[in-house]
Amino acid sequence: MTIHETIKQSIPEALRAHDEVRLRTLRSLVTMMTNEVVAKKRKPDEFLTDEEALTVVKRAANQRKDSIEQFTKASRLDLVAPEKAELSIIDAYLPTLMSRDEIFAVAKSKMVELNLSPSADAGKLIGALMKDLKGKADGMDVKAVVDSLVS
Repeated sequence: MTIHETIKQSIPEALRAHDEVRLRTLRSLVTMMTNEVVAKKRKPDEFLTDEEALTVVKRAANQRKDSIEQFTKASRLDLVAPEKAELSIIDAYLPTLMSRDEIFAVAKSKMVELNLSPSADAGKLIGALMKDLKGKADGMDVKAVVDSLVS
């Protein structure tokens, strides 16, 4: 079963459990996925592939993270809690990301493979790593690891 189908089938469970936050979050995700299907010029009742669905779920997670950051800066802590609750539900549908230590090991081997010196262009290394680790590692973590390697 695809991620899109799994999320869609989780809605009745959330309804039965009277879990309003989960229900709202799942409905939001399904709406985003339906919009994505329509944007790809397919019928609204079709399902996204897992790769397409992951893109939508990541986008939703990033939106929540941005909202949390903005609300925290504006001292609107009353709005932070619901966003964090939604983010925790969304994170359950995302694959676990690599730790910085794992990224560090891959980055060192990639530096050797590409024959880059520590003072070389970090952009090349980041680009190569992001290509290899697409969906497996957070871009901010990759950048932090490369910056620590290059400096």
